[in-house]
Amino acid sequence: MSMLGNTEQCAGTGEEPPDTGAAAGGEERHRLTAVQGLAALSLDAMASVAYGPESVVLVLAAAGAHGLGFTLPVTLAIAVLLAVLVASYRQVIAAFPDGGGSYAVARRHLGRRASLVTAASLVLDYVLNVAVSVTAGVAALTSAVPSLYPHRLWLCLAVLVLVTAVNLRGIVESAKAFLVPTAVFVGSILALIVVGLFRSAPVSTEAAAGHASVLAGGATSVGALLLLKAFAAGCSALTGVEAVANAVPTFRAPATRRAQRTEVALGALLGLMLIGLSVLIGRFHLQPVEGVTVLAQLADASLGHTWAFYVVQSATVVLLALAANTSFGGLPVLMSLLARDNYLPHVFALKADRQVHRHGVLALGAVSALLLVFSGGDVNTLVPLFAIGVFVGFTLCQVGMVRHWRQSRAPGRRGKAFLSGFGALLTGVATLVVTATKFTEGAWLIALALPLLVLAFETVHRAYARIGERLELGRVPEPPRRCHSLVVVPVSSLSRLTSKALTAAVSLGDEAVAVTVVHADAEGRRSAESLRRDWELWNPGVALVELPAPSRSLGRPVVDYVRELTARRPDHRITVLIPEVEPARLWQRLLQNQRGAVLAHAVRRDTDAVICRLRFRIGPARSAEELADMRR
Repeated sequence: MSMLGNTEQCAGTGEEPPDTGAAAGGEERHRLTAVQGLAALSLDAMASVAYGPESVVLVLAAAGAHGLGFTLPVTLAIAVLLAVLVASYRQVIAAFPDGGGSYAVARRHLGRRASLVTAASLVLDYVLNVAVSVTAGVAALTSAVPSLYPHRLWLCLAVLVLVTAVNLRGIVESAKAFLVPTAVFVGSILALIVVGLFRSAPVSTEAAAGHASVLAGGATSVGALLLLKAFAAGCSALTGVEAVANAVPTFRAPATRRAQRTEVALGALLGLMLIGLSVLIGRFHLQPVEGVTVLAQLADASLGHTWAFYVVQSATVVLLALAANTSFGGLPVLMSLLARDNYLPHVFALKADRQVHRHGVLALGAVSALLLVFSGGDVNTLVPLFAIGVFVGFTLCQVGMVRHWRQSRAPGRRGKAFLSGFGALLTGVATLVVTATKFTEGAWLIALALPLLVLAFETVHRAYARIGERLELGRVPEPPRRCHSLVVVPVSSLSRLTSKALTAAVSLGDEAVAVTVVHADAEGRRSAESLRRDWELWNPGVALVELPAPSRSLGRPVVDYVRELTARRPDHRITVLIPEVEPARLWQRLLQNQRGAVLAHAVRRDTDAVICRLRFRIGPARSAEELADMRR
C-alpha cells in the first residue's frame, strides 16, 4: 500500500519523480560538496566547543581545584565516544544512503515503535537546537553590548528569520553563506590552541578580572557520580554529529562517499578542538567565574586582550547564532522520510526548486519561533531541555547497528558490532545521567513530549491507513467507464465571464445548465427578473434555473439543487463550474466579493460533485492605439 500510496501522492500534488540524465545533472549544483557539508551541517557540533568544555568545568568545579584536574580525562572519554559515534555513523551512511540516520536504522532493525521514538527524539532535539543556538548567540551578543539586552527576543526572531530565509533558497545557498563564518571560527579556535600550547602561563587575565569564582572550596575527592555527571554534561558537545547521516541525499554524487568524508572531517575537527581546549584549561589552571565564559578566558590567556581576543568572541557569537542551520539541513530530510512512511502529512515529502523541502523548513522555523517566544529569548530556560533527545537517538541507532552487523556477512562484522555496542553502552549511560540530573530543571517536558509526538505519528499513520482502505490502494481498480456528464454553472448576471463559463461547460459535459440564486426581498426579485429577460434575449442555448433562497444564503440553494440532481440522476457525473475573475494585480483581489470561494466551500463540504473553478484573467488595460491596431 505504501508504494502505491506514494505514487498517488505524487500524482495528486504535482511532485515530480526523481530526475535522471541531464535533469539530474542540473540538480547536482543544488547539492552539497564535502566542504559545503561542513558549513551546512556541522555548525551545531562546531559551536558546541563554546559550551561543551565549560559544561564539564562547571560540574567538576563542585569538587574544587582537585575536581578541575579531571577536565582532560573526562574530555578524552568524550572524545572516545565521539570517535565511536563518527565511526558508527560512517557505517550508517553507507548502509542507509537515502538518509534518515538513526530513524532509518531503527526502522529496519528495531521495529516501528523504536523508529518512531528515535524520530520523535531527533525532531525534539533539532527544534531545541534551533532555539538554543539562536538564544545562545544573542546572549553572547547582549553580554558584549548590554544595551541590547531588553531587545533580545526580537534579536532572536530576527536571526531565526534570516536563517530560515537563507535555507528556503536551498541548502547549498546556506552552505555558501555560512562557509566564511565557519572557517573564521574554526581557524580562530585552532590558532588559540596552537598559540596557547607555546605559552607556559596566561598572557592576560583581564577578561576574568573582577568576576567572582564559582569554584567550590575544601573538596579533596572526586566521586564516580560526579565524573559521570561531568561526562554527561560534556556530551552536549556531541549534538549535531548525526546530522550528516540524516541528510545524505543532499550531497552531490557520490553522495555516500562525500557524506562519509564530511562526517570524518567533522569528528576530527571537533575532537581536536575539544581536547586542545581542555589541555589549555589545565595548563592555565583556569577556574569558572560568573559572567565570563571559559572560552573567553582561554582566548584572553592565549592571545591576550587584543584584537585577536575580539575576533574569537565575534566568531563565537556569529557561529552560535548560525548553528541553527544544522537543524535546517537535517530535520526537513527526516520529515520527508516520515511523510513517505505515512507518519507525517505528505506535503513534507515534496521538494521545491533547489532541492528544498520548503514545508519542513517553514514548519521548523514556525515551531522554533514559538519556543523563542515561550522562553522570552532566555537561553537558560531552554538549555535543560537540550541534548536529551539526541542521546536517545544515539543509543537506539547504536543498538540497531549491532543488529545490522549480526545479520550481515561482511568481513569484520564482529568488530563493527562490538564498536556499535560499546557506543550504545556509553550513550545509554549518558542518556540516563543527563535525564536524571536535568529532570527537575525541565527535562520532564521532554519525557512528556516524546510519547505525545510518537502518538501524533501513530494518529497520522492510522488516518492514512483509513484513506488507503477507502481508496483501495494496492488493489487492481475496476476499469474506467463513461457516464453522462452534467455541468452546473452558477451565474448572477450576463457578461463576458458568463459566456466563457458556458463555453467551457458545454465543452466539458454532455449537458449544461445555468443556475441563479433568487433572494426573497424586492431587490432580489428585481435582479432575477432582469437576468431572466436578458437571458431570453441572449438565448445561449443553455437553460437558466432559478433557485429560491428564503435567506441571504448563497451556497445552500446551490447545494440543495446539486443534491436533488444527484438523487434524480444517480448515473450522472455532476460538475459545478464556478467562474471567477482573476485581476491583473495582487492588491485588486481585495476588491472581489469572494462569491466563488463561498460556493466552492459549500459544494465541497456537502456534496460529492466535482468542482471546477474557471479563472478569467484580466490583463492590463490597453491603449486606444492598441485597440485600433487589433481591429485592423
